[in-house]
Formats: sequence, structure tokens, C-alpha cells
Amino acid sequence: MTEKYLYSREYKKEDSVIEVNGVKIGGKKIVVMAGPCSVEKKEIMIEIAKGIKKRGAKVLRGGAFKPRTSPYAFQGLGEKGLKYLAMARDETGLVIVSEMMDTKDVSLVEKYADIIQIGARNMQNFSLLKEAGRSEKPVLLKRGMSATLKEFLMAAEYVMKEGNHNVILCERGIRTFVQYSRNTLDLNIIPALKKETHLPVIVDPSHGTGVRDFVIPMSRAAVAAGADGLIVEVHPRPEEAISDKEQTINFKQFRKLMEEVRRVAEAVGRKA
Repeated sequence: MTEKYLYSREYKKEDSVIEVNGVKIGGKKIVVMAGPCSVEKKEIMIEIAKGIKKRGAKVLRGGAFKPRTSPYAFQGLGEKGLKYLAMARDETGLVIVSEMMDTKDVSLVEKYADIIQIGARNMQNFSLLKEAGRSEKPVLLKRGMSATLKEFLMAAEYVMKEGNHNVILCERGIRTFVQYSRNTLDLNIIPALKKETHLPVIVDPSHGTGVRDFVIPMSRAAVAAGADGLIVEVHPRPEEAISDKEQTINFKQFRKLMEEVRRVAEAVGRKA
């Protein structure tokens, strides 16, 4: 890759740092995003926001619109869910990241979220990428479940070409033949991305493994490999979570994750 694509090191040699309401993503400090897969009740969202902030998270994640394999599964609360996220932000000051699934929802998600997420299933939804590129909000772009390195970077280019250079790349696991995890978390892509692009790279060990017991060790590994941050599914009572309960950790486990990530970060010259 020698072309001067906007994402490339040829275009910009130094690492990009994306600042959102005082939170810097891509700097020396590891940024942890945490929260439930799906936004549920207002009280639960506020409980989660307070719980993750107390343990060191800087960004609250939560899905108001949910792409599900089954059309009969819970699809999210929509605008009501975004409002609950905003209420949790008012209570805690956390930055909010939430997924946008449709071009018609751009203004709605922009109204409430601080970071717009483009999910794995929409990584090559080029109309959606272009709309996100016209937004003034940073974009968290998740890798498609079968996407190559170049396809992933070109998806980022679609966003950046429209004028929005605040793109955060997220490795969230790819589909392979293994049966002991939901996906295969491809940590090889972290140094590969760091070589090719100046954009920040974060890792999702929750979707990347689909197994609660794997989340902490793969979080350690991601930071050791050079990730700039993590996005983790957390719920005070995972067994009651509406979706993805098998890969969701509780507050006690999240505290352990943060403690271990801090030690790894310090060992590789980072902070957490």
C-alpha cells in the first residue's frame, strides 16, 4: 500500500489522537469503553454508567438500535434508548458511543451520541459510511466478520473521503472454523494496522470471543499487542442482560480487567 490514502502513514506519519469531550483516543493512555450490548431500562443504564466510571472507564457503550441475526430477537429501544444513554451521560459525564444502522437515523444518533459506531455488518454499507463521513461526530468503525485488512481500511477511507477524519478502527473478531469461541479475535491485525495507518485502533474482546471467561485474558493481550483501547460489554447482572449475556462481564470482573490492563499497559510504556 503505497498510495496516499487519507488513512495511510504516507498521508500522515504521526499517530492521530481523537479527542471527544476531553477523552483522548489514540494517545499514550489506554481508553476503555464499557457498557451493555443493548440499552435496557433507564435505571439500569445509570447504574452501569456509575459502575464503570468508578472502575476507570471513560466511554459508555450501549446499543439503541440492534442488528440481530433473528428478525424476532430484540431490536433495541431506538430513540428511547438514546435518551437513556444521554441521561446516563448527564449523571456521570461519560462520553457515549452508540451504533447507527440506517442513513435515515444519522441526525437522530448525532443528537444524542458523542461517537457514532458503524457495526461489523455495516462495514461495507457504503451509503452509511458516506453519511457518517459527513457527520461532525467521530466514527467508531468495526471490522466486518470476514473483512481483509485492505477492505477494513478502505471502509475507513469512505468515511474520511467525505471530510470526517476522526475515525477509530475496531477489531471485533472474524469468522473462522473454531468452535470454542463465537469469533476469532485477530490480534495480528493490530500491528498490521499500526504499520499502515495513523488512525487509533481499539479491540472488542467481548464480540471477539463471545465467551465471558476469555474477555480479560484477551484484553491483556490486545493492550500488549499495541491497541489504543478496549470496548467491553459490562452489566451488573449479566444473567439478566437482554442480549449477549454469555460474553458480558459483571462489575467485579470489570474491576479485575482494569487492574490487569493497567499492569500490562505500564509494562509496554502506556497508561490506563
